[in-house]
Amino acid sequence: MAKFFSRHDEDRIVAAIQEAECDTSGEIRVHLQTEFAEGAPVLEAASETFHYLKMDETEQRNGVLIFIAPTAHQFAILGDKGINEKVPENFWEDVRNVLQADFRQGKFADGLCKGIAMVGQKLKNFFPYQSNDVNELPDEISYGK
Repeated sequence: MAKFFSRHDEDRIVAAIQEAECDTSGEIRVHLQTEFAEGAPVLEAASETFHYLKMDETEQRNGVLIFIAPTAHQFAILGDKGINEKVPENFWEDVRNVLQADFRQGKFADGLCKGIAMVGQKLKNFFPYQSNDVNELPDEISYGK
């Protein structure tokens, strides 16, 4: 698979993560799975990636992974235990809808930037930014096969 995001798009996505994390102590990551079998369980792969990226090791357990498998036309939004214990059911539904709408139009970077901003705003209510906040996870996009 050729490079999915241009350098400009990668920079926009990382900047969106950094901006969103200015409002919340939550940690946001984007992972692009370059090889993924159609019909494979996306949530299972997202969960494995979540653990592989050590997103379940943040102090408040407030990491969010946006996992994208473009070859299979699938994605997942996965929040850690600390988030899931505090938020209502279907918490990510509006983010999912925005991502779906833009992804269907091939606007992956635009959708991600909008979705990341929404994640930051949603987390702000449960995990506000603290003056002593430490960025516990890298902001760059991770890639896997």
